[in-house]
Amino acid sequence: MNKKAKFSKTTKDHLMTYAMVIVLYIVVQALIAAGVLGSHLQGLLVPVCYYAICAVALNLCVGILGELSIGHCGFMCVGAFTSAVFSFATQDVLPGGIRFLLAFLIGIICAAVIGFLIGIPVLRLNGDYLAIVTLAFGEIIKNINNAIYLGVDGSGIHISLASANKLNLAEDGKIIINGAMGITGTPRNANFTIAVIVLLIALFVVQNLIDSRDGRAIMSIRDNRIAAEASGINVTKYKMTAFTISAAIAGAAGVLFSHNISSLTSTSQYFGYNASIMILVYVVLGGIGNIRGSVIAAIILYLLPELLRGLANYRMLIYSIVLIAMMLFNWAPASITFRKKFAARFRKEKA
Repeated sequence: MNKKAKFSKTTKDHLMTYAMVIVLYIVVQALIAAGVLGSHLQGLLVPVCYYAICAVALNLCVGILGELSIGHCGFMCVGAFTSAVFSFATQDVLPGGIRFLLAFLIGIICAAVIGFLIGIPVLRLNGDYLAIVTLAFGEIIKNINNAIYLGVDGSGIHISLASANKLNLAEDGKIIINGAMGITGTPRNANFTIAVIVLLIALFVVQNLIDSRDGRAIMSIRDNRIAAEASGINVTKYKMTAFTISAAIAGAAGVLFSHNISSLTSTSQYFGYNASIMILVYVVLGGIGNIRGSVIAAIILYLLPELLRGLANYRMLIYSIVLIAMMLFNWAPASITFRKKFAARFRKEKA
């Protein structure tokens, strides 16, 4: 058997993606050990990972399923708050590792359930209409979190939509969600290593789904829904599958988010319209349907404004130029032709 044919092109492509993430992780750890990375940049490592995870989740919905969603920050919000509530309520009962693992599972499951429920009415729509409705659901989730007051005492859980005083907690009770003030005191269990592991798992799940029989059915729906339905493909089933998995992965990003900060609030900065658009920008500039490109775009575009902070007035100008350059590189016809010719020449020389 020819050793060169041992791995398929798709397998090599996936392995290259995993290798890219692992090499970046090793390089960053080496820089930290050498004292090159300051505390500020070290504080950006976990956020860049959970935004990359959310970009991967959104690309599954936009690039593979072919449905434009602007509400994935809502699923991230669900994962963040449900896991934070569990961790806060059980931090004196369960050991850290087990508690964090259970919080992860709870955040992912809750986000998947909400994604499934939202997908029932939303996936009946297409195009701009679906985008608007998902945006509305994302805002609804954010505002519901801002309106909830949740506490616990010896008699059980108390919920109010009025104020913290209306919870009527006993003396031994404690407030978990304090309305718009959110949750304060969530255990900070997330770190860079865990975030990279979750990113690798998200990549593994999405890339293997794409290569599976279900993935090919999902992409056939994206390419031509009528033809797919005529071929006997259950369109509703596969659309719900992709949307639910995408929501679950976004929920995992939310778990990392909530366990990386000491005070979790459901603000527009983190879970609103602008945050959803930012993640969509990562997907578009990285290449719609290109999972590795989403990770690269998230890393570059999240870190770039911070790296350019010393340039003051020119920072956002340079950032805008980089956005334009990335868009032209990925989508300009001349650039696409050049990259194809270069790749063909490279493969020919390698052979």
